[in-house]
Amino acid sequence: MTIEIGFDNQVVLVTGGATGLGFAIATALGRAGARLALNDRSVERAIAACEQLRGIGVDCRPFAADVRDGRAVVSMIDQIEWQLGPVDVAVANAGVYPVSSFLEMSEDEWDRVIDTNLKGAFLTCQAVARQMVRHERPGTLITLASGAANHAIWGWSHYCASKAGVVLLTKTMALELAEYGIRANAVLPGFIDVDEGGAPLSQEYKERARAGIPLGLGKPEDIANAVVLLASPLAGFVTGTTLVVDGGSSAGKVGLKPVDA
Repeated sequence: MTIEIGFDNQVVLVTGGATGLGFAIATALGRAGARLALNDRSVERAIAACEQLRGIGVDCRPFAADVRDGRAVVSMIDQIEWQLGPVDVAVANAGVYPVSSFLEMSEDEWDRVIDTNLKGAFLTCQAVARQMVRHERPGTLITLASGAANHAIWGWSHYCASKAGVVLLTKTMALELAEYGIRANAVLPGFIDVDEGGAPLSQEYKERARAGIPLGLGKPEDIANAVVLLASPLAGFVTGTTLVVDGGSSAGKVGLKPVDA
């Protein structure tokens, strides 16, 4: 049996889609036929990313908005509907992860992380869900959480808290939106070494993180493929779940061997 996953004529929004994991997700969905609404806070980055995707045949439109701003998000969703049609799939990917110890962390940094990672996911998914309900169209919401939702990481008290919040937000959306035919799921990436956004992570941290992954270092495409799966009809009876994509790093302590292997 041949299984094909396609999103022909479907409008797909990816927030934070101009760089890093967001760009990989946008690329995968675009190659699968989606009409792509690519969001970034920077209009220049959004335009440049869309130009790159158009070069490989992806139907892509740039939309600049700060996901921390509710009015900007609602305006963006309205603009997407006007230009492309109502959103069928939304991927709330936009996020930041500065590093600061708990004792030294500023209130401004805490607010920036929580507002971008958690409030941004809420505002994006709420605006899209309201549009879906208004048009009586089923759809799919996918949030990007993190393995940091399940265990603490030094210097990331704000990031861990935000991603734990995203997981429970997603589960609650799944409960409340099921009656409208709207599915909501979260993807929890493990350590993926991406060029963009990786500056706060030291080389020592990266090397130790890689050493704890049984399957070796993952690629942005591994996360993108998980998103494509959850957005597809193959996951039509899947909602309220968390899909961990970490190469087995959360399964246990890979370096500890009580017997010779």
